Amino acid sequence: MRIVITEFISLDGVVQAPGGPQEDTDGGFAHGGWSHPYFDEEVLGGAFDAGMRNAEALLFGRRTWQTMAGAWPERAGDPFADRMNSIKKYVVSSTLTDADLTWENTSLIPGPEAVARIRELRAAEGGDLAMMGSPTLVRTLIQEGLVDELQLIVMPVLLGGGKSVFPADGGKRPFELVSTTAAKTGAQVCVYRPAAAEA
Repeated sequence: MRIVITEFISLDGVVQAPGGPQEDTDGGFAHGGWSHPYFDEEVLGGAFDAGMRNAEALLFGRRTWQTMAGAWPERAGDPFADRMNSIKKYVVSSTLTDADLTWENTSLIPGPEAVARIRELRAAEGGDLAMMGSPTLVRTLIQEGLVDELQLIVMPVLLGGGKSVFPADGGKRPFELVSTTAAKTGAQVCVYRPAAAEA
């Protein structure tokens, strides 16, 4: 399975709380919902639809999973929502239990086992293992070399600080730009894949 990550991201690399004011206020983050003015149904919506068509399962960190689990089940009846609700989901958490997994078709990956279990999933046959949000988990997977594709939806805004998906460990990790598509809102859908390491 390929691990494919999709993130709404600002020009200064922030991915925190793109969806709403209360989504994630850690660190006093005050710009929740910042992605809305730049959302374009045709280009950005199309990128998400294509990603879901290729996905065999979804992978989340705890906070993102809880946000999604609180939103998608009540949207049943919409084709995208029905796909989100029915698809296989994995959530990495050290605090959730199986009793908390109220969102249909979700399995728990205990935090301490996350890298090993995700490595096993990636080695298995199948379609894409798609991720969105989940910055802490994404950062770990980038550090571990477990990301096959980064789809960055770059919004033309600076947020001045907030959570990032990029490791700050001093490591150099070359990527190649596979495609870029511009939306009329100024957002860009940029698809990157790991490049061969330089000699």
